[in-house]
Parts: sequence; C-alpha cells; structure tokens
Amino acid sequence: MATASPDARVVFRYPNFLYHSGARVLSVLGSEMQAVAVGWQIFGLTHRPLDLGLVGLAQFLPPVLLFTVAGNTADRVPRQRILQIAMGVYALASALLFGFTLRGPASVYPIYLALLLNGTARAFSQPASQALLPTLVAEEHFPQAVAWGSSCFRTATIFGPVAGGLLYGISGSPLPVYGLAALFSLGALALYARIHLPRVARPDTMRRRSGAMVFEGLRYVWRDKFVLGALSLDLFAVLLGGATALLPVYASDILHVGAGGLGILRSAPGLGAILTALALAHRPLGKRQGAIMLWCVFGFGVATVVFGVSRNLALSLIALALTGAFDMVSVVVRSTMVQLRTPDSMRGRVSAVNMVFIGASNEVGQFESGVTAQWFGSVPAVILGGIGTIAVVAVWTWLFPQLREVREKVGAAADV
Repeated sequence: MATASPDARVVFRYPNFLYHSGARVLSVLGSEMQAVAVGWQIFGLTHRPLDLGLVGLAQFLPPVLLFTVAGNTADRVPRQRILQIAMGVYALASALLFGFTLRGPASVYPIYLALLLNGTARAFSQPASQALLPTLVAEEHFPQAVAWGSSCFRTATIFGPVAGGLLYGISGSPLPVYGLAALFSLGALALYARIHLPRVARPDTMRRRSGAMVFEGLRYVWRDKFVLGALSLDLFAVLLGGATALLPVYASDILHVGAGGLGILRSAPGLGAILTALALAHRPLGKRQGAIMLWCVFGFGVATVVFGVSRNLALSLIALALTGAFDMVSVVVRSTMVQLRTPDSMRGRVSAVNMVFIGASNEVGQFESGVTAQWFGSVPAVILGGIGTIAVVAVWTWLFPQLREVREKVGAAADV
C-alpha cells in the first residue's frame, strides 16, 4: 500500500490556483442548482422524457460547432480573459431564465434559447479552464492540482443540486435558483479577475490564422493512441450509461421524492466522486492505472444497471454514488495524461477536443437517454445504457491495448 504524499496539499500555496478553484466552485454551484431547476421546470411543463433529452442537446450543439474556434481562441487570447467573459455570459443566461420564468413561459422553447447561450459560453470556458490549470502550479505539482481541482468541482456538484432542489421545493418556483446562479457566476468573474500571470510570448505560428492550425488538436489526439482510446472510451461509455437526464422522471414517477429528492439524486454521483478524488489526492494509482481505468468504467456500467432496476431510494443513491466514484478514476487518469503529454502551445486546442468528447458523452448522452426513454420507457433506457457501457469496455480493451498496458503512475503522488 502506497503511503500518503507529504506534498498532497502543496497546491494550496499557489494563490492563482485558489482563485481558479474558487471561481470553478461558484460557477459549478450555480450551474448544478440551475440544472435541477431547469429539469424539474421542463418536466413539469411537458411530462415528456424527450424534452429532458433536448436540454442536453441544446447545451452540446454550441461546443461541438465551435470547438475548433474555441480551442484556437484559448491558445491565442489570454485564457483568464476568456473565462471572465464566459462567466458574464453564464450570468446573462441565468438572468434570461429568471425573466422567462417571471413572465410565465407557455412553452419550453425560451428555456432552450437560454441553454444555447449557456452552451456557447461553455464552448469557450472549458478549453480555456483546462489549458489554464497547468500554468497555475509547478509541473511537479500538477497531478495534485488535478485531483484537488476535481475535488472542488465535485464538492460543488454535491451541494449545488441539493441547494437547487431545496430552494425549488421550498419556494415552489425556480426563480430564486436562477437568481442565485446569476450571482454565483458574477462572483466567479470577480475571482478570475484576481489571477495574475506573467505574460507569455506566443510563437509566431500562434498569430497566424491558419485553417489547418485549429485541427492540430484532432491530429495530436489521433496520433497518441492512449489519448484517443481514453477519450473515446469515456465518450461512448458515458454516452450510453449516463442516467442523469432521466433523474426528474425517477424523482417524480418512480421513486416519488419530489424536487428536493431530485436534488439529492443529482448530488449522489458528486459525493462518490469527491471521496474518490480525495483518496487519489493522497495516494497514487500505481503503475497499472490503465487497467484500473478500464475496470472502473466497467463498474460504472454495472452501477448504472443497478440504479435502473432499483425502486429503493437508498439503493439508488448508492448506485449513483458508485457511478461518480468509478468515473472519477477515469477523469484523473485522462486529465493528467492528456495535459502533461501536450505542449502548452497546443493545450487549448487539445482541451477543446477533450471538451467535445466530454460534451458528447454528457449532453448527447442526455439526448440519447431522452430519446430511448421516449421509445422504450425510462427504466429500460437506463438498463440498456448500462449494458452498453459494459460492452464498450470489452470492445475498447481489444481495440486499444495501450489502455491496459500503460504503466505510468498517475495520482497526487505520481512521479511526473
């Protein structure tokens, strides 16, 4: 058993890392609160699982259409400035949701409009945020920064849904949720303004507007078979196995726990993830983390099936927590290996590719869940998705032997 790293908390000595983490916590808190409110509001208006799936599609389309522009922008424009603008747009999207709700929307289409704006901001903020993180700490402390940053992120994914569900349940309206989400985004903007980084001269090639340049991230991912295998594994596994979009259906019609219960259900994966991230922040995965990642994605699929068949709230929460725990291992391995293998001048573009994979697995996965639930019913859709994830692990183990053979250490105590 590996011993805990004595430098596990060294990243907290970097003020820029603290500002970045604080801004992410505020932003994700608002986003998660808002996601609960949007899901419950839309399902209350239409009672159709397909409309819940369209929430994911509305937030995925901007990133997939803009990923080349967003990645190139993250390598040409100061990333801190991109994040400040994005936080302002997030606040605007929340304000629009507040205004639409205040007027009493007769349809869900104005809500989708605000979500498209939110997705556009995400298209630029995610690659900029991922590419900024390695510049905030020393390279030898980057694995700790990934693990602690993931812990902060997952903490927000725990408390955000609970707070959003409780506020919605107590007030009977999404208005206070949308208002707080806007304020949190503005707070994140203020924290990003406090980050101070030395100016880094960009190579002349970065100043050229080359059509080929924006696709260098795709070419890099294609050349590195470990990166390609890891990203595509996450893409297809979570695309098939994600049950998040259907949680309003489970909360309303299957588990009968209401808006407050929906918030608790949405927070369960975050709880499992943060406990795992804290463990990884103190202990390395060892030298067989590729095989561990494959087993954890397999476990993600099994836990999804258990959630799909469960009619007991406690068992459902345990299954969701396990999905978050298994997914966190994949996140830490993937984030650390991709960022450290990529030159800083290309991190924005590669992060944009990574964002498309993540967005496809999450948002398009929500759309896929909504469509299959509309066709087959919510419970069969979740069960089939979990089985599909298990099948993906088997296929990827054969297609990408690099995933099970890689032996580089990943984790807070990794030797980078």
